Amino acid sequence: MKLQRSGYLAAGIALTATLALAACGSDNESPEGGSDASAASGNCVAGSLTAQGSSAQKNAMDEWIKTYQGQCADAKIDYQGTASGAGIQAFIAGTADFAGSDSALKEEEQPQADAKCPGGAALNLPMVVGPIAVVYNAEGVENLQLDAPTLAKIFDSQITKWNDPAIAAQNSGAKLPDSPITAVHRSDESGTTDNFTKYLSKAAEAEWKYDHAKAWKAKGGTGAAKSDGVATAVKSTPGAISYVELSYAENQDLQKAKIKNGAGEYTELTGESAGKGIEGAKIEGTGNDLKLSIDYTAKTAGAYPIVLTTYEIVCSKGSPKAKELKAFFTYTSSTGGQTALNDLGYAPLPETIRGKVETAVASIS
Repeated sequence: MKLQRSGYLAAGIALTATLALAACGSDNESPEGGSDASAASGNCVAGSLTAQGSSAQKNAMDEWIKTYQGQCADAKIDYQGTASGAGIQAFIAGTADFAGSDSALKEEEQPQADAKCPGGAALNLPMVVGPIAVVYNAEGVENLQLDAPTLAKIFDSQITKWNDPAIAAQNSGAKLPDSPITAVHRSDESGTTDNFTKYLSKAAEAEWKYDHAKAWKAKGGTGAAKSDGVATAVKSTPGAISYVELSYAENQDLQKAKIKNGAGEYTELTGESAGKGIEGAKIEGTGNDLKLSIDYTAKTAGAYPIVLTTYEIVCSKGSPKAKELKAFFTYTSSTGGQTALNDLGYAPLPETIRGKVETAVASIS
């Protein structure tokens, strides 16, 4: 996996380098303090977990699992990035102990998921902030700037050339090629698509005529499966543009566009700007259900507007793997667990949200 240090860090993240693995083997560390390794070692529970879902959080899960299993020799966790829709269906079918999803459970999915939690309910726990990069492969074009209406027209096949006047107007002095745009979208049901189209439907309401959904609805374009498939398609296709989580964009070394936010700024995607984009999210769930609502048109200075929070769908009560789930998520929701993702293209949960997730995890039984 390619790791890049690009100034992603929100407040306090500079501690990571000095803390990383420094306390390996020290079982006396608090889960909330010290390194990501000590956060894991303080919460070991023997047993296995099987999970699947969001490919947006796959790189985060891989890192967490590696650290957790490294400190907890009798723990085994298998997470497959099969996409959000598949993960939720696996949880409902009882073939996954938890599901990763880029969107909270839908109204019609909630009772089906609750039925798998005797005496409890299925919780939506935000765990990973995965900013969505607009990535492109256009020869000679650097520092591309785009606003939401232009993006909406590109992905609805209304803008089909790189030197279209709408793009040129936002990129003064750029040498835009007179060549076709290939708009790549996810071919499988994806929470990333759901979140990207939520952004378009809110920030480009007049131009985007479709409701948000996990399945792609707009006309035209080219489909590619899963996040790594999208990133590979853009890398290998001259003229391509798409949307993908930052970690996948960085792994493929793809060009990322600056996106105009609600404050009128064209903002580069970094962990810091993504963190600002999620800071104003409101909790719509009740109790320990932490479904979030993101304001994609917020006027926060320096905010990158296209962000998603990936959730873990987990039983509050009644799971036969409750102890294993509680132990693993105590680690992932800890300060150490969150800072473990700093170099992977993710942003840590804002502390106000992280603390609520930690409290919800502590209630799992």
